[in-house]
Amino acid sequence: MRYRKLGSTGLMVSEVSFGTIPILKGSVPVLPKYYNLSEEQALAVMDHAFRLGCNLFDTAIVPEYGDAERKLGRFASGDRRKKIIISDKARFFDGNEMYMAVLESCENLGTWPDVYFVHQADWDHEEEIFQKGGALDALSQLKEEGRIRFTGLASHYYDILLRGAEDPRVDVLQGSGNLLERGMLDRIRKEPVFRQKGMVINKVYAAGLLPGFFSTRVLLGSVLSYPVSSVLIGIGSAEQADEAFGRDMGCESVIPDFEQVLSVLEKDFIPIPCDRCQRCRCPYGTEIHTVFRQYNYFFLGKDHWALRKLDMGIRKSAQLCRTCTDMPCLSMCPYGIWIPDEIQRVFELVKRYL
Repeated sequence: MRYRKLGSTGLMVSEVSFGTIPILKGSVPVLPKYYNLSEEQALAVMDHAFRLGCNLFDTAIVPEYGDAERKLGRFASGDRRKKIIISDKARFFDGNEMYMAVLESCENLGTWPDVYFVHQADWDHEEEIFQKGGALDALSQLKEEGRIRFTGLASHYYDILLRGAEDPRVDVLQGSGNLLERGMLDRIRKEPVFRQKGMVINKVYAAGLLPGFFSTRVLLGSVLSYPVSSVLIGIGSAEQADEAFGRDMGCESVIPDFEQVLSVLEKDFIPIPCDRCQRCRCPYGTEIHTVFRQYNYFFLGKDHWALRKLDMGIRKSAQLCRTCTDMPCLSMCPYGIWIPDEIQRVFELVKRYL
């Protein structure tokens, strides 16, 4: 295992970090059906990863991640606490709610979180997070009080991460990206302001779909070739820990470019060639890149889940797209995707299966 600087925090973190969704137990929305670990099983998996060199463990507040936060707290007890780094998060945007969430997390963990993130920051809550008295102010106050060591902002949106990178209150960022959805990573690499922040990247396996097409070494190495601190992988077994931590991943010497990735996927279906760079903006508010992502995920194996997501508004989006005369999205797309036709193709898919 190799280690990298976590921005300007002074911490060194393992290139691959441990995501705790698979170790939780209970009926929660994020629980994969094939995991339901007891406390002893979870502790054994975390200990195995630790012995392989992992020192960054990421969780979230109860009940969002079930009992994972409490399990991690037990694992971190004793002398081990000095040897690992805990990142935690909560989906609260109001400052008072965030403050109370952190106190609850400290109680669940039985220790302090090293980094605490505003989780799932989106456009609907952006101003609430950044405004005076918002979630970032609360985290800054908690940092001053010594209840957390560093503040974090987690988002799937490039513009929000960029705003976080420019905000002195934010120490660490958490974004998403992978071999296919590399557009945001490409933009982060070109923007110098991100260099001062720690950067953790999730969704490296694209919800577990890409390992069916590419090796773990290629998937991890591709993201580690960017200026990031660590890639976050959900681990639910010793075998998965061995795959993620048990060898020197480093930066893969031969990383497939975007066209090569598409050519591999084309053996199974015709993907929409969108890398989720998020440059396209719909005047009616359709998240074009998210629609295209769900379409590709449908064919990659997340069919029922992807259809449920697409069914939430695709009919209206298709109607608006059909009547739009400006179509500013077309000039924004670096791949020249004819977006109106692709939106209709997605709509036809949903009609056919729902």
